[in-house]
Amino acid sequence: MSGSVPAGMRMRGKVCLVTGGGSGIGRATALRMAAEGAEAIVVAGRREAEIEDTAAACRELGADAIAIQTDITREDDVERLVRTAVERCGRLDVAFNNAGFQERRAPLEEQGTEIYDTVFDTNVRALFLCLRHQLPAMLAQGRGSIVVNASVSGVRNPNPGFSLYSASKAAAISLTRSAAMENAPRGIRINAIAPGRVVTDMMLRASVRDRIRPAAAADGEPGGSGGGRGVAVVRRVILCRRARAGGGRGIFGVVVGAMSRQIRCRPRGRGDP
Repeated sequence: MSGSVPAGMRMRGKVCLVTGGGSGIGRATALRMAAEGAEAIVVAGRREAEIEDTAAACRELGADAIAIQTDITREDDVERLVRTAVERCGRLDVAFNNAGFQERRAPLEEQGTEIYDTVFDTNVRALFLCLRHQLPAMLAQGRGSIVVNASVSGVRNPNPGFSLYSASKAAAISLTRSAAMENAPRGIRINAIAPGRVVTDMMLRASVRDRIRPAAAADGEPGGSGGGRGVAVVRRVILCRRARAGGGRGIFGVVVGAMSRQIRCRPRGRGDP
């Protein structure tokens, strides 16, 4: 039973998949999963050297980890990712759909259609593709858990200059809600987190440096030695993974802000995957 699992071993025996696992929140989450007893971790991302480094760090923590170079905007890549994970590890218990893209800050009228396509392809289309291929794998085994990394910008307080990112995250949240309602009766738990501002490579590339506070830095260490929002986000990924799915209202949970103390992930349904 989940109540008997020690707090530091919440992922014991789980096979996990993390997209965008080469840096930032994805890397920190993969390391935390390994530190909390995950049996296997599949680290996916575009930059091969980074995901290989994350996988190596997970292996040092005791998990069987592999890196799979993946462009999640391409369906053939996503299909190959999920198929390889199941073939190599035997099943897929937990998926953290973390990869995302944020445009550089600019007024809406200065954003072009090319950047619009990139933002929505990465934050919405890619999420759809991941869900489309992760769900059959989990449905075949009768259970599973999916956590989506959304953003507080998709819930409230959109950031001026990042209208495309905010809109794409609102779409991702809506897609997650629908998927959660469809699949909760089938034993699949789907939730999202909506962190506030966390320092990651993506945010620095998007020119938000002037709005970042030092305490918001993402911490890549599994124990969260630096404190701050990054560690809080990682912990909420683990907790949302364990939130129970069920029929009716309240299936979907959003953590509004990385430092939020309340996780609205409920109600109870089938047992832990």
